[in-house]
Parts: sequence; C-alpha cells; structure tokens
Amino acid sequence: MSVIMEFAIFPTDKGAHVSQYVKKVVDMIDALPYKSELTPMGTIVECDTMDECLHIISKANTILEEDAERIYCTAKFDNKPGKSNQMKHKIEAVRGK
Repeated sequence: MSVIMEFAIFPTDKGAHVSQYVKKVVDMIDALPYKSELTPMGTIVECDTMDECLHIISKANTILEEDAERIYCTAKFDNKPGKSNQMKHKIEAVRGK
C-alpha cells in the first residue's frame, strides 16, 4: 500500500516567523525511514499505511506542544492500496517519463 500525505503544521501563537518551530518537525521527519519532500507550503511524506501517516502528524503535534499554546494543521491524503513509490510515479506521469 502507499499513502501519500501532504501536511502543514505550525504554531499560531509565535508571530509571523515560525520556521524555527517547523524545522523541529522537519528534522523529525528526516530521521524517519519514509520518502519525504519539503515544499514551500508543507511537507509530503509517503508511508505504507494511514496509521503511519497519522502517527507522523501526532509526533509533529507533540513536538510543537513543547513551545506553543495553539497549533494549526492541515493534511491531505492519497491512499492507493497495492501500489508503492507513488510520489515518484505521480511526478513521472505528469512529466511524461
């Protein structure tokens, strides 16, 4: 199975510049064994299961709770059972490779 998740999470009570907090979440994701890509508007992660995706969001929230009193999170999922390596496949399909 392949579940691609795109999510953004950040504290809302730390002003306009929150990159130092988001960096903590990105560092956590980088240490995981999943394919991921940081984008200007969020992070994309490819996991084997939905539970793994939800666990990442939960860990990200826990990290931010250490510094923030209010956290905002959005998430989108593309769950394609029986498939793998979908991040790469989706890009190649659009680019015609």
